[in-house]
Amino acid sequence: MADTLAGPAHGGADTVPEFPMPRAARCPFDPPPALKALQEKGPLTKVRLWDGSEPWLVTRYAEQRQLLGDPRVSADTDRPGYPTKASPEAGEGKLSFIMMDDPEHARLRRMVTAPFAVKKIEALRPAVQRIVDGLIDDMLAGPAPVDLVEAFALPLPSLVICELLGVPYDDHEVFQGNTKTMVHRGATPEQRGAASREIAAYLAALITERLTDPRDDLLSSIAGRVTAGEIDHREATEMALLMLVAGHETTANMIALGTAALLQHPDQLALLRESDDPRFVASAVDELLRYLNITHLGRRRAVTEDIEIAGQVIKAGEGVIMVNEIANRDPEVFEHPDRLDLTRDARRHIAFSFGVHQCLGQPLARMELQVVYGTLYKRIPTLRLDCVLEDVKFKHDAFIYGVHELPVAW
Repeated sequence: MADTLAGPAHGGADTVPEFPMPRAARCPFDPPPALKALQEKGPLTKVRLWDGSEPWLVTRYAEQRQLLGDPRVSADTDRPGYPTKASPEAGEGKLSFIMMDDPEHARLRRMVTAPFAVKKIEALRPAVQRIVDGLIDDMLAGPAPVDLVEAFALPLPSLVICELLGVPYDDHEVFQGNTKTMVHRGATPEQRGAASREIAAYLAALITERLTDPRDDLLSSIAGRVTAGEIDHREATEMALLMLVAGHETTANMIALGTAALLQHPDQLALLRESDDPRFVASAVDELLRYLNITHLGRRRAVTEDIEIAGQVIKAGEGVIMVNEIANRDPEVFEHPDRLDLTRDARRHIAFSFGVHQCLGQPLARMELQVVYGTLYKRIPTLRLDCVLEDVKFKHDAFIYGVHELPVAW
């Protein structure tokens, strides 16, 4: 019979670890050592957040998949027990349908599913290849060293999502700068709210234009839903905001973080540089997504009914945090999980989550990363870090992990 724990797991209040936990200074690509230690002890434990609340932390792969696929586990931030954000400055609030439950989540998500279908994304591959080659041409024609984030990692997904949405890339400073504020853990609620409102106002104006002047882009499709009475203007704006922010910030961080990791693993980088097999490149992308994790503060949920799992009962009204960076390092699923091995079959990773809230944009992200990782190191075979790794500023201060800058030369 499962045990029901009303208070802290495994002892009194003084034994409950604080979350989030710091990474080891010399191991910026690995999850925090404390997370590894908790995973070795068991799949579930209580942790304490900044506000004193004590949600469950889920550290193992099987239990994370089970809970992410359970309809009794809610993504709705208004549910009792939903874990607060990572700091008192973070603020709360929904980001369109990703923080909703079915059926409303499914209704809204279906409105923007078609453009991210695998066949449609594959049709974009030649255009993405041209953008990648153009950015590399610009880097090679200019002075070195260069910041790979500003010169390559950030412009690429920004250009792609702008093309898909129908947002003028010339306005990229409006959303890039404000997005940095939105995902910065040290920003105040007022600063984050102002940044979000500025992007929202910009997108709302574009949607208003598309209501009377539709084009062949995703913003026009969203505006068409407004005309049809399926959503209102505010919901359309929130949907566009989610697409724009998620469409460039996440992939940009993965490009730069992946490059930093590969430069520290030259044997694995050589495998990518020397392979002409697109299947190997695709598999390597999955391994990098498993090994690294930009979603490093956990997927947060509230439990709506009692759930028995791993010999415990998570009670209705309790919160859960599923840290996929440690689940993707579960030795029960991935042999030698702390080793970057591009020859590994890592397709089972949950970097894009699992269940109904699995990342809508993953076909686009995968394709972009395949083009990048399959091109950059061939075009610039002598690419190297232009500083010691210890001098690279990692985004410990952001909700999305990555690097602030990555100085490279060749």
